[in-house]
Amino acid sequence: MTAETVTTPPRDSASAVADIALDLDISGMTCAACARRVERTLNQLDGASATVNYATERARVHGIDDSDAAEAIARVEKAGYGAHVHDESDDTWSKRATENRITSLRRRLVVSALLTVPLMDITIVLALVPGWRFPGWELVCVLAALPIVTWAAWPFHRATLRNLRHGSVSMDTLVSLGIAASFGWAVLSLLLGFGDTGDPGFWLGFGMTPAGASSIYLDVAAGMTTFQLAGRYFETRSRRKAGDVLGALGALAATHVRIRRDSDASETIDSVEPIAALRSGDHVVVLPGETIPADGEVLDGMAAVDTSMMTGEPVPHDVSPGSVVTGGTVSTNGWLLMRASSVGAHSQLAQMAALAERAQARKAGVQTLVDRITGYVVPAVITLAVIVTIAWTLSGTPFTHAFGIGISVLIIACPCALGLATPTALMVGIGRGARLGILIKGHDALEASGMISTVVLDKTGTLTTGRMSVHAVTATGALPVHEVLRAAAAVEHGSEHAVATAILAEAKQRVADVPGAREVAAHPGLGMQARVDEHDVLVGSPALMREHDVDLTRAENAIDAAVDGAHTVVVVAIDARAVGVIEIADTIKPDAAEAVAALRAQGIRTVLLTGDSERAARRIAAEAGIAEVHAEVRPAHKADVIRELQTNGTKVAMVGDGINDAVALAAADLGLAIASGTDIAMKSADIIVVRDDLLAVPEAIALARRTRRTIRWNLGWAFGYNLAALPIAAIGLLNPLIAAAAMSLSSVLVVSNSLRLQNVELRRR
Repeated sequence: MTAETVTTPPRDSASAVADIALDLDISGMTCAACARRVERTLNQLDGASATVNYATERARVHGIDDSDAAEAIARVEKAGYGAHVHDESDDTWSKRATENRITSLRRRLVVSALLTVPLMDITIVLALVPGWRFPGWELVCVLAALPIVTWAAWPFHRATLRNLRHGSVSMDTLVSLGIAASFGWAVLSLLLGFGDTGDPGFWLGFGMTPAGASSIYLDVAAGMTTFQLAGRYFETRSRRKAGDVLGALGALAATHVRIRRDSDASETIDSVEPIAALRSGDHVVVLPGETIPADGEVLDGMAAVDTSMMTGEPVPHDVSPGSVVTGGTVSTNGWLLMRASSVGAHSQLAQMAALAERAQARKAGVQTLVDRITGYVVPAVITLAVIVTIAWTLSGTPFTHAFGIGISVLIIACPCALGLATPTALMVGIGRGARLGILIKGHDALEASGMISTVVLDKTGTLTTGRMSVHAVTATGALPVHEVLRAAAAVEHGSEHAVATAILAEAKQRVADVPGAREVAAHPGLGMQARVDEHDVLVGSPALMREHDVDLTRAENAIDAAVDGAHTVVVVAIDARAVGVIEIADTIKPDAAEAVAALRAQGIRTVLLTGDSERAARRIAAEAGIAEVHAEVRPAHKADVIRELQTNGTKVAMVGDGINDAVALAAADLGLAIASGTDIAMKSADIIVVRDDLLAVPEAIALARRTRRTIRWNLGWAFGYNLAALPIAAIGLLNPLIAAAAMSLSSVLVVSNSLRLQNVELRRR
């Protein structure tokens, strides 16, 4: 692969460095319609383009910065909601707002349930058994229901009043209207005798309610409130739990750090300080069981480091002086002294968490459509409920029955589940992926993953380790193999070339001592020359040997074997005589073949794309099990190969290291970058793998597909539920109480189904 580096603008404009944006935490939203209203409010700011996510209760406003925060917050508060500038290092405000809401809902739910159960028993029994009625029983029932439909149901009424002040409606409007209408009619029926026609009531699943049960609407008002509060309470708790899955990555960061500082007495002192005190270059002590506070290099000590919380790898990695460690991982059994290199927002952990957060701000196309639909559904449902009530009344049905049918329509068609279907699944899927070392940048990656039929893999650094190593050493003269290596290592000592590094690493294992070299001379692109033990030693390519009139007759067979194996040939000559041939090769990753097989098992065709020679590419492809190879392709032209594969309608995913492959990653339908170090945020990819594990590629596609299937299931259920239940309610076969319970349970079901993604285990261990 050439050293040419090609850069391209990031696929995600939200991640562009120059993009100005303000993140706000929003409180008080109760449905997707609320999020849409906050979004419209923020979009009224000059130059602003806002996206509000109901599931994460967060707004991202492009085009404005912190200087505009006060005006943005004021507008949100004027619209009836709370707002606060989001602080990635302190999520206290949003957590407190959610906890306060959960506490309030729980308190109202408990009171409502404790009053509703006896109320339902009393009203139904007294309605059906007139002989048991006592003077003033109607007033007792009304007084018992009053705190339920007022104080307990106040969140729905408050949201409705707020919406009406701004000339809009939401799902809370449907609930509030249903409760108010049911309670109002029950009061009229009980106190003034309206609706007591002697006709049978509603179907309850086992038959029709008997005649004289007009007061069932009081039970509907109380039961509807209880069911809605229960649904809202469990939904809010589940969304908070889903948010915790997404935020769990950021929670891995250490809160305190043990910094080693020099004292006046020329002694070192280890002081425990808040993580904010840590600076790049500081020396840090990590004790057994402690979290590594930043990215850096180990200076002293040895330990097994547990990286499972970030990469999903169950086996700890041994580290020693010179090893690179990542913040958020844990030293399980050893003492370490390290030098911090990347701290705070620059660390790999912080960038991973930021990418996962930003993925939530990228609203999917289907979610935009759903938000638009929910904006029209609420007024349409209110209109439909009125029409159904009037139609049943005009058909000769007693108004009591027609009125109940209208309430059932009002409640059952509430599209709460529809608004939660996509964002909750996306939130949990992205959070789970982050814990497995797989960063999914947004819903577009999920959409693309389901259509991928071809995966193109870069070679160096993706299929291979990217590190040259000695494949074989052949002696072609009188010297033994270890003496050939000894002479070559002496010449190459001090060189940073990949070939020199490979020779020196091999010599370190097989040679007892490496002599010094004098008169060292480099021949760029060919090799090196030096005086070793009073001999002229030449190390390099066959072309270099020919330039110096080295006789290669005895080395030809070894050279031909190396060339046939697509290995780099290094000839060692002493005093103009070839004494050995060293074969250098880039080694394939241990899990490459298994990863390619896993992709094939998913029905995906694999292609190798590299700038290396045809021979080298074919060798690596054969070892990995890849049949199709595009070799000797320059980085700037890799995108052309991608487009060529796309011409016949093939959906292509590109897997690369994200540096020379940036253009190809951007051109592909799905880009997967194998990231390293702290350059994660600069990758031009849709999915980023931060594990040194090629099996993460098929796993990333599998997770994306699983999340996509969950979203589709959620949407299918939400749409199907409303489409199926609405006609049942409209023809009078659905009791309002059952409608209220079904609507609440549908939202809880959607969120619970999304939460199943947090239990996904993709690796075969």
